[in-house]
Amino acid sequence: MEENRCKFWLPKKNRFCANSPLNDSQFCGNHKPRSIEQWIPCPIDPSHSVLKENLESHVKRCPLLKQAQSLSLQPFYQKGINAGKEEEEEDYVSSEMKKNVVYSMTVTQFCKLINKIESVHASTCKDIWESYKVPEACNMWIKREVDRKLPFQEKHVAQQASILGNLEDFGVIKSSVGSKEADSQGFCSDDSNFVHAVIEFGAGRGYLTQMLADCYGFDRVFLVERKSYKLKADRSLRQKESLILERLRIDIEDLNLNAVESLRGIPYLAIGKHLCGPATDLTLRCCLSEQCNQGSVQDCTSNANLKGLAIATCCHHLCQWKHYTNRKFMSDLGITKGQFHAMTWFTSWAVDADHGSDLPDITDCSLQLQSIEEKQCFGDIHGVEDVVRSMKPVERAVLGFKCKQIIDVGRMMWAKEHGLDTQLVKYVPSGISPENHLLLARHAKCL
Repeated sequence: MEENRCKFWLPKKNRFCANSPLNDSQFCGNHKPRSIEQWIPCPIDPSHSVLKENLESHVKRCPLLKQAQSLSLQPFYQKGINAGKEEEEEDYVSSEMKKNVVYSMTVTQFCKLINKIESVHASTCKDIWESYKVPEACNMWIKREVDRKLPFQEKHVAQQASILGNLEDFGVIKSSVGSKEADSQGFCSDDSNFVHAVIEFGAGRGYLTQMLADCYGFDRVFLVERKSYKLKADRSLRQKESLILERLRIDIEDLNLNAVESLRGIPYLAIGKHLCGPATDLTLRCCLSEQCNQGSVQDCTSNANLKGLAIATCCHHLCQWKHYTNRKFMSDLGITKGQFHAMTWFTSWAVDADHGSDLPDITDCSLQLQSIEEKQCFGDIHGVEDVVRSMKPVERAVLGFKCKQIIDVGRMMWAKEHGLDTQLVKYVPSGISPENHLLLARHAKCL
């Protein structure tokens, strides 16, 4: 009997699996060893994976099949409209692949890349400053004077309030608190710049929009999110009599804003809190899609209906060259596709360190590189993997933050080239969240 059983040992039960093995294996179907290459993204929804051998049967019964079929019939669905143009077809570059790019470098190549990052950062990232805001308009949330059924976490409220405070400070929205001149909706008072709608990209449960609705007020809300969530803010938002809510369950990559019937001709504000990796690039293209599909970047002008934008960027380690908005910016700086992916892998180091207190100000890594070269001469270092291990966590974190800032500055410059006034700020201390970059943009006339 033992010979007809699966050879997978169950330590908690102190016995082998009781299932029968497959014909060509010593293991049953549940415990057959599989390499990572045998798993591929589901073609219906890449957010989950499936075994290659099960792909044909899976696509017929994927739980998301009906949703995908229904979505494809929507007029605003256009596959890959915001993905960005790539000269040649390029697959998704995983974190493991990015790591392999770094570890395949020689120590000399690695040191040259670090020097290049240092040089680029010094020349392009001078105008990023701290802008921690606690607007008076958000007091009702900060003091917990809102519905007690709404979830409250101090760090999230601080981030949301600072995002809105920076929008107010940047002149995109106005608070009616202490100002008789502010309009009843709380937005730019000039009629030509009046914002009637807010679109939250990567909305999740929608609580950034909930705070905006409670503290500033507006006519119409669009929540863009590809996943389904429980405990959403939708129920609370729908209780506001003057507010119209529409939730679009779609990937930002496939959303054609110009085809959303209820948004046509309506001035809007685009917001997003922690738009992971390429989602920031997809959102920028989504908001400026009409111009980006025509001619050169120099001929582009800001979408007249986009009055302002605030995106808290996040998870730069997930960024992809094929989606990145400002590849020209990187290329002009001498950064290749492979080096860009190496930089995105470095960004994960920024969130590895202890951020209980802010990291020391951005420092020069030249002394660290000199130490690496000395160790290599004495034979203490044999490859890049040894170099990475020899670096202190704080040194890796500083390098990671520099790479994050370079990536975000490229995005800011892309938006600026498309006719928007832009800023890049640190909107909360890294002790609240190390993912603390906020990209602000506004229509040039929204002053």
